[in-house]
Amino acid sequence: MTDPAQPLAQPLADGDVRLELRSESHREGLRAACAKDPDIWTIYPFSMLDEHFDRGFDMIGALATAKNWTNYAILNGDTVVGMTNYINADPMNHVVEIGGTYIAPEVRGGPFNRAMKVLLIDHAIACGYTRIEFRVDTRNARSMAAVLKLGATHEGTLRKNRITWTGHVRDTAVFGLLADEWQSQT
Repeated sequence: MTDPAQPLAQPLADGDVRLELRSESHREGLRAACAKDPDIWTIYPFSMLDEHFDRGFDMIGALATAKNWTNYAILNGDTVVGMTNYINADPMNHVVEIGGTYIAPEVRGGPFNRAMKVLLIDHAIACGYTRIEFRVDTRNARSMAAVLKLGATHEGTLRKNRITWTGHVRDTAVFGLLADEWQSQT
């Protein structure tokens, strides 16, 4: 059986913004990046902080095999500043989610984050995906605003659909971005 995420699994770069296929060599750099914002981990489905880091790092790697995730380490030049993923690639329906994203505070909210998302969106579209989804905990207003700035549409909210590592039962905002919408704005 062919892995549907395989065509997506390519390194991507635009200047200092680099997305490398996540490997063991990124473990310590990602550990340091994740430690830069300890408060944010309470709104993630899993923790990548302190004693939870190694289990989280390994779990994300396992999802690449089990659930068609493509894991990336995000680099600013040669420094690991975060992680992101293509999730549940469905080439038959031309749908893929971008998520499980964390970036260190120093590269949030500016051109770095946008450049990173542009790389992911452009590559997914080049691979034939016509719908890109983002699923965000409704407590994460900053991420929801960033997704809207990309031109995605808030399509609804899944109420109490996921239990996070803290035991919180979260609501998940679902956003969709269609290839023709993206191409009309670029």
